[in-house]
Amino acid sequence: MLILLPPSEGKTPAVRGSAVDWPSLSFPELNSCRAKVLDALGTVSAHEDALALLGVGASLQDDVRRNTRLHAEPAAPAHRIYSGVLYDALGYKTLTAAQRRNADASVLVVSALWGVIRFGDSVPAYRLSMGTALPDVGRLASFWKPQLTDALAGAVEGQLLVDCRSSTYAAAWAPPAAQTVSVNVFTEVNGVRKVVSHFAKHTRGELARHLLVRRGKTPATPPELLKATREVWAAELVEGSARKPHALNIILPG
Repeated sequence: MLILLPPSEGKTPAVRGSAVDWPSLSFPELNSCRAKVLDALGTVSAHEDALALLGVGASLQDDVRRNTRLHAEPAAPAHRIYSGVLYDALGYKTLTAAQRRNADASVLVVSALWGVIRFGDSVPAYRLSMGTALPDVGRLASFWKPQLTDALAGAVEGQLLVDCRSSTYAAAWAPPAAQTVSVNVFTEVNGVRKVVSHFAKHTRGELARHLLVRRGKTPATPPELLKATREVWAAELVEGSARKPHALNIILPG
């Protein structure tokens, strides 16, 4: 089983340590593409209109300035750099050593800058969204899609993929539909369902944690994933098709 996560919008910079060690990153065949995106990001971030070009507000000026020196910025494991609602709910720091090893092997983070990395990969904090277009790169989701398709083909073969990505990051790679389950979160009041956003992130983080810490056989099929999910939540499974992944709908009380 592999769990696909989006990065967090906010990131916690490393305060000390070495810069990113490119050869040590997972999926090193992506490094030339990573370097191209990093260089383009540095150029845009140094522009006088950088905030507008990156679609961020003035409060993120320090983050954008950091983008200009990512080659030298201290790096730390991805599970420490990424923060926010989903990652707080997953709670990597509170996992046991064995559970952390499981998370390091099972979690893939799809990133606008790095393409895809694992939890143990050390990277610097950065500010970049998958919906951004960069000069000489183009829109990042379109740029990464063929690269990730090739790089991940072997890693995902025979694996159940639990897709907790947002739509912005799902656009960067379409995994094999038959073995993929996208996770949706709804509230239900008097039989009426509503899609939620903040609680969706939190619940996806909780689901990821549950799948990493629960005892018993790791889910290997969509029905087994549904059974594991129902250990905690009300849920249903919507069967996919040849081109559309299965959907796991978690229903929260309103």
